[in-house]
Amino acid sequence: MTRIFAGAGASSSPSGVPTVGGLFRREAGEGAWEALTNGLPANPEVHAILVDPNNANIVFAGTQDGPYRSTDGGDSWEKLAFPDRNVMIWTIAIHPTRPNILYAGSAPIALYRSEDCGDTWVRLLNATSPGHCERAGFDSRVLRITVDPNRPDDIYAALEVSGIIRSTDGGETWADMSAELIELADLPHLHSNVGGRHCGHREGMLDSHASAISAAAPDTVFLGLRMGLFRSDDRGETWCDTEIGRFSPITYCHDVIVSPHDPRVLYACLSPAAVSDDGALYRSNDLAETWQRIDHGIKMNSTLMAVSADASDAARIYCVTRLGQVFGTEDAGGSWQDYKLPEGVEDVYAIACA
Repeated sequence: MTRIFAGAGASSSPSGVPTVGGLFRREAGEGAWEALTNGLPANPEVHAILVDPNNANIVFAGTQDGPYRSTDGGDSWEKLAFPDRNVMIWTIAIHPTRPNILYAGSAPIALYRSEDCGDTWVRLLNATSPGHCERAGFDSRVLRITVDPNRPDDIYAALEVSGIIRSTDGGETWADMSAELIELADLPHLHSNVGGRHCGHREGMLDSHASAISAAAPDTVFLGLRMGLFRSDDRGETWCDTEIGRFSPITYCHDVIVSPHDPRVLYACLSPAAVSDDGALYRSNDLAETWQRIDHGIKMNSTLMAVSADASDAARIYCVTRLGQVFGTEDAGGSWQDYKLPEGVEDVYAIACA
């Protein structure tokens, strides 16, 4: 049985129409989406979903009131002991070598850590935004937390829209690793300023969406952002463009992950822009040296937001678009099936499968 989870906000769609939020679940194949509500806050907004890679019945959801946990595959949920109320959680990560440790990131930018599998959490007071690209009316947020499997005390946080920060002591202290991203933004083809922020043309290079680190590439960090897919081979000190545009006509990257089965395999979600009517899923079998599109036979209805690879089955991959189109493969990309979320679910960021 394949369980697919998708999470949505409840604010407004890109067209400005009020949308339906919540956490949804279904099985692959025939059937329908089920809205999960038992124990979750009223009118849940869910922008983060994490399935425990060691136990698929344990699922975490990031809501507008902190993280929640299910131990029965999503049938019921419990609110976890969290230090702050009314905090929108945008990402949850589990430590790759110490599974009792979890991290969560929020909007406004803040980072949290649990050392008891999510039972209790502490706020990491030194984890702050570099403040490069703040804008009134938009809370910059932590969209991805990545722990380096090669250096388990190294943690990276991708910030929208404020670059990337790094901790080398398990989250106690943090440093801004965005200086060279700002320098690269001075190259004419990397200029972008669509949000009206004070950082001008550098905005696009600080619009970080996702980070990924492979056990097969020590000291290397991959960073997906508005201007494409970038990499650092010295733990974030310097950055270079992977030039994914050599393989794809669209390069806006909202997600990049490493396969849990092969550390040389990466998946990237590419689209024309944050709001668009297209998207594509690409796979690299050689640590981002080359890429191939693998979502054959699917026409995406909007920007591709997230991809999930099942930790227990290398052939199972699922994606979601911003306007609620879920599609997946059970045979490593040989065939795909489309699962549209219920009507009105049009502000979608999170997908997970197990």
